[in-house]
Amino acid sequence: MPGQPELRELENRLGRLSAFGESRTDEFLRERELLERAQEFLDLAPSVRTRLEELSTLMFGSLLDEIEANLTHAIREVLGQDRVVFTTREVKNNRLNVRFQIRNQGDEEQVENILHGQGGSVCNILSVGLRLIALSQLHEERHRPFLVLDEQDCWLRPALVPVFMKLVAEIAERLELQVLVISHHPVDLFAESTERIVALRPDREAGARLERVR
Repeated sequence: MPGQPELRELENRLGRLSAFGESRTDEFLRERELLERAQEFLDLAPSVRTRLEELSTLMFGSLLDEIEANLTHAIREVLGQDRVVFTTREVKNNRLNVRFQIRNQGDEEQVENILHGQGGSVCNILSVGLRLIALSQLHEERHRPFLVLDEQDCWLRPALVPVFMKLVAEIAERLELQVLVISHHPVDLFAESTERIVALRPDREAGARLERVR
């Protein structure tokens, strides 16, 4: 039989082991609760993700519809063709991805490559349209309403340049934007749609000089 000292030591060890067991039990219960909460979150994640994708699509849906209408109007005005600009929308990695496409009115299957359509004219028009729309959405006090278009009429047939420049001028005036256009086309093709024209002339001494044309 153990003596009194041995019994007290065993009782102390039992007390320590009991306290340790209780602490480990409490820790286990806390971890199990955290695990259950995490599992509940994981169970909800697919439905939450789906709902967020739906909300993102709805949130930008009306804006994209308006952009489609404006770009379709621009294509028809400049090219004089009955074409429709439309977008395909998809949420990937929690981001809304938008792809712009164009087709003939009433023909769902005849989709044209916007980068090469009409010898690049379609891409030029859509590029300008998107930049004008993007600039119009910026905060007025934080961004200057100024846009530079560098040879955006380069792929347009000369006959289309006046219509293109007139449309740009009308949109810029409506949005209160200042637009600087750089072009290699003859001045008379866009003279009626500009407030000021400056030509870059070769100069034997200075290399180049600016000349006010209008």
